[in-house]
Amino acid sequence: MTAAAESYEKLIRSAARHLKGHQRRLFQAEVTIELGGGNARQAERRFGWARDTVSTGLQEQHQGIRCVENFSARGRPRWEEEDPQRAQDIRAIVEPFTQADPELPSERCYTNLTAKEVLQALKAKKGYKGEELPSERSMRDILNRMGYRLKRIQKAKPLKKTPQTDAIFANVQAVRQEVKNDPATLELAIDTKAKVSEGDYSRGGKKPDGFGRRTPQSVGP
Repeated sequence: MTAAAESYEKLIRSAARHLKGHQRRLFQAEVTIELGGGNARQAERRFGWARDTVSTGLQEQHQGIRCVENFSARGRPRWEEEDPQRAQDIRAIVEPFTQADPELPSERCYTNLTAKEVLQALKAKKGYKGEELPSERSMRDILNRMGYRLKRIQKAKPLKKTPQTDAIFANVQAVRQEVKNDPATLELAIDTKAKVSEGDYSRGGKKPDGFGRRTPQSVGP
């Protein structure tokens, strides 16, 4: 092979490496037809291209259709996706130790179980063997992909009294002082309760410190 021919083929290989997917297959097919007589095996020996890829490009060019690439399906599948039972077992272990954000800003869940503890539970409770399980670092990634974040679970802090509470009782006290020496005014103490929503969505997810408070009221004749 002459130096010019060798340089020419090197340039062809370089051009093919810079192309991707459908464009690369069409280029390889055109080169194979022009320089290899349309023989994919010859293109493999001469340029080092995969014979199956060249054959696919020849079929695409001949029939005028394009094969759709599925690059996302390449590579090793994720550990929890190889067998759906694995993800179910992880959720069965983690869910009892999981808490959603009290104010529900997202669907993210927090758990106080570490990746090491999850691996130990899979062995003890679900019968997994050590060689079947991923590493501790991989388990952290798996938990993150499944929507769990490691965080110390803390009970929701109670909602303190509102600033208006002191003003209300100050006004009641002022009224009591005005009428305490008036014999025509009768003072009654009425136990009242405020109507509040209950459930996970009330008060922004926070627990109230009480649903009722004794409020003295002055009633005129």
